[in-house]
Amino acid sequence: MTRVAAVDCGTNSIRLLVADADPAGGELIELDRRMKIVRLGQGVDRTGRLAPEALERTFAACREYAEVVRELGAERVRFVATSASRDAENREEFVRGVVEILGVEPEVITGDQEAQFSFTGATKELTGRTHVAGPYLVVDIGGGSTEFVEGGEGVRAARSVDIGCVRLTERHLVVDGRITDPPTEDQIAAIRADVEQALDLAERTVPLSRACRPADGHALVGLAGSVTTVAGIALGLKEYDSSAIHHSRITLGQVREITGKLLGSSHAERAEIPVMHPGRVDVIGAGALILLSIMERTGAEEVVVSEHDILDGIAWSIA
Repeated sequence: MTRVAAVDCGTNSIRLLVADADPAGGELIELDRRMKIVRLGQGVDRTGRLAPEALERTFAACREYAEVVRELGAERVRFVATSASRDAENREEFVRGVVEILGVEPEVITGDQEAQFSFTGATKELTGRTHVAGPYLVVDIGGGSTEFVEGGEGVRAARSVDIGCVRLTERHLVVDGRITDPPTEDQIAAIRADVEQALDLAERTVPLSRACRPADGHALVGLAGSVTTVAGIALGLKEYDSSAIHHSRITLGQVREITGKLLGSSHAERAEIPVMHPGRVDVIGAGALILLSIMERTGAEEVVVSEHDILDGIAWSIA
């Protein structure tokens, strides 16, 4: 066993996993898994820079994580940064802060690398334990980007596109510094148009159209907070329960109904949903619409929801 610590810093959240990994036995024993909404990508789509307050929120989370890593005695640490820090002009400021706090340099990975980690984390335990056979189409809906990965035993095709719940919310729902609540039909249509354009781009590399219909055989596997939150709502959970959400199957009809309700509700109504993290209240509508659009494009009748994702893939890469 090797004790490893993996950090995934995305556009909306920063997450930590400390685990004992046994590559030979294919076992990852989780010791600590936590997440904080820091909104590192605040304003990046508009300004091209990481905001000072967003950096400070992220560094505060890093200081907490550094203490956990020290207490649990992780032998190896890997810090991966994704969409927001790829796009920012002042990413060196971000890098210096992380090195000072955690002692490791954040790797600003490419979309293709992100896709590989997501695929490994999401699919490593599916065959056998859950009887979800490949091939798989894995979709990781983040804050700033969405990754599409197709494969079986390994990755065959991958593409990252710049649609995410934070990016699309800031691009289309913020007017005069405030989020329109609920969004207008024109705003929803604008988000949908961006998503469809991005799906066209992704399809140049990854087969999407009708890929998940029964005759085509791909299982759609959905990752990250937008997907797990929709799953928690569909399951009617009274509080967020990752064990109940992990490997649940949510139908297209459920996703369509929940997306409509989220886009038609107020901030206060969304905040009252038991499984809703406060940091997702304003961006969950755009995230759900991305998921719905993907299911409609691929012909998927259901999505298999995974709580294991890029973070687990990073941990395996260290081991």
